[in-house]
Amino acid sequence: MTEVAQQSESTSAFTLRFADNGVAWLAIDVPGEKMNTLQASFDAEVSEALTALEARKDLKGLVIYSGKPDNFIAGADVKMLSACQTAEEAETLARRGQELFARLEALSAHVVAAIHGPCLGGGLELALACHSRVVSDDDATRLGLPEVQLGLLPGSGGTQRLPRLVGVANALDMILTGKQLRAKKAKKLGVADDCVPKSVLLDIAEELALKSKPKRKGGDWKEWAMAKNSLGRNFVFDQAAKKTREKTRGNYPATEAILEVIKHGLEHGMKKGLAQEAKRFGELVRTPESAALRSIFFAVTEMKKENGADAEPKPLTGVNVLGGGLMGAGIAHVSVTKAKLPAHVKDVSNDGALNALQYNFKLLDKKRKRRIVSKSEVQQQMSKISVGTTFQGMKRNNVVVEAVFEDLELKRNMVADIEKELGEDTIFATNTSSLPIHQIAQNAARPENIVGLHYFSPVEKMPLVEVISHEGTSPETISTVVKLARKQGKTPIVVADKAGFYVNRILAPYMNEAAMTLLEGEPVEHIDNALVDFGFPVGPVTLLDEVGIDVGAKIGPILTAELGERFKAPDIFNAFIEEGRKGRKSGKGVYLYNGKKKTVDKDVYKILKITPQVKMDGKDLSIRCTLMMLNEAARCLDEGVVASARDGDIGSIFGIGFPPFLGGPFRYMDTLGIKKVVEMLENHSKKYGDRFAPCEKLIAMAESGETFY
Repeated sequence: MTEVAQQSESTSAFTLRFADNGVAWLAIDVPGEKMNTLQASFDAEVSEALTALEARKDLKGLVIYSGKPDNFIAGADVKMLSACQTAEEAETLARRGQELFARLEALSAHVVAAIHGPCLGGGLELALACHSRVVSDDDATRLGLPEVQLGLLPGSGGTQRLPRLVGVANALDMILTGKQLRAKKAKKLGVADDCVPKSVLLDIAEELALKSKPKRKGGDWKEWAMAKNSLGRNFVFDQAAKKTREKTRGNYPATEAILEVIKHGLEHGMKKGLAQEAKRFGELVRTPESAALRSIFFAVTEMKKENGADAEPKPLTGVNVLGGGLMGAGIAHVSVTKAKLPAHVKDVSNDGALNALQYNFKLLDKKRKRRIVSKSEVQQQMSKISVGTTFQGMKRNNVVVEAVFEDLELKRNMVADIEKELGEDTIFATNTSSLPIHQIAQNAARPENIVGLHYFSPVEKMPLVEVISHEGTSPETISTVVKLARKQGKTPIVVADKAGFYVNRILAPYMNEAAMTLLEGEPVEHIDNALVDFGFPVGPVTLLDEVGIDVGAKIGPILTAELGERFKAPDIFNAFIEEGRKGRKSGKGVYLYNGKKKTVDKDVYKILKITPQVKMDGKDLSIRCTLMMLNEAARCLDEGVVASARDGDIGSIFGIGFPPFLGGPFRYMDTLGIKKVVEMLENHSKKYGDRFAPCEKLIAMAESGETFY
């Protein structure tokens, strides 16, 4: 590679150097930050670099690369959007980005982006304005336009350049979902021109920059049929719109705007497409949906910097998992594949232990078939999992996660076994979903090492973990398991040791209320559809089947005993269990399951002695169920179950899929107005009973005009 001097410390985010062979090198390295992000304040710097490049008549090529060791550009700085007071201000921001990238694209020299690590949002839009893109084949390299996840669309030319590069269908798939591509997939789709080892990334980029600029092909006949003529184009957009509306139920305005802007650009040309992109970007920035989604982004970013307790975490040496069932196998999986820690699964039987191995192999083999990992990587990761029926091989790992049946005596016996067999510093984390942690720790010799670590099923997919500290848990234990959960790819929230913890406690009254509406004769499909329309990923009846009706029946009495009559579940749970209806796992619950297909079992109505008939409007039904959740969330904050409204919102969104575009229960209550929430609860209380009575905290807040944020 021609001389590219090592970056010295600089106050500038962009450093331009010219080499003797006619190639210029533009390094991006935002001072004092781990990740490169594009900021509005960089305009002058970028413009100055472009002016210098435009003035060089002897320029043959330009390589744009990152001065950071592990990322290209992670996107635009989202904070600058909060400063926009009007849609016009946000539109101007987008136009400025578009203008700079248009100047980059117009350079006569061959511009190549050399990409290693995340290249997302505005980072990919910059790369798309380059004439070629070379990516490292490293696992850290990811390319995507995730703006839709913030309730936005790509505002610096992404909606116009990507469809012209990879075709309409591929571009819509990327932009509407915000999915990230691995390096090889980016090359296959044509987002990247080459995929090479990191060690030669800059060399290959330089070689490419010295060649002539590429002439883009117009796509094959299929692409022409699908996008270049109005009939084919309309078909593609109609299908995408239909699929998107099925998924979003009209709750995410960004998806409609994305479809409109891409179509507009293809029909009226790049210039008009860019103008429409900037206009719609500006409008979306000011929507409540985008504000809510950005608040989630900021909350998660903030939480990543926290330990969960005022203590430094211990170093992690590995994870022991007690129980080889679905939960145990899933915990071992994320420990090995995400946290990169060795895991040992202990089960009472060889079959249980082998089940954990098979489960992990199936998950990894699925990735291999999709070419996400190689055969050797599967073998390497499987070698990090050991299993057995004794304590042999467990001493090297300093965290034990227990994932067995909800039986208090069994869990206490396990605490005693671990304290006897393993080192004094071993942390014992219990994955209980309902038993109080202080009761599990009651007879422990070292209660300071005992903590709750509540995962959600399936572990490899669900993003939340509740960390539950009892009064005796040490701050060091809390911070260590928070660190472990984060390494496992989870978002942990620390909650108090009270019945139901946080997620199950706010979920139970919501599920109970849905069951009440079923007993009143509302059809199953109507209940589920109403709540999906409201914004939940699945309806409450489907969720009951997924979690397990038997699990619901077990948790209900515990919550009622600890928290009172408002948690008393309707009798339908026991009626279903007597019929052998445990949900999906038994092949029938409220629904009948045949492979991936499910249909409402009409016999359910006979068991409940009801005639199904829609009586309630879908919106009224969804508000009725959700109000129970809102009221309980406010109680949890008041009792210190969650430390903040922020933690409560993140817990509900990541734990049970509370509609993200509403920002979580607390942000949603602020949006409705606390006074209005109290009024709604009082009206429902008169109509349906005392369980709807607004809690003291909400009444006090309504009187004082206080808000959660």
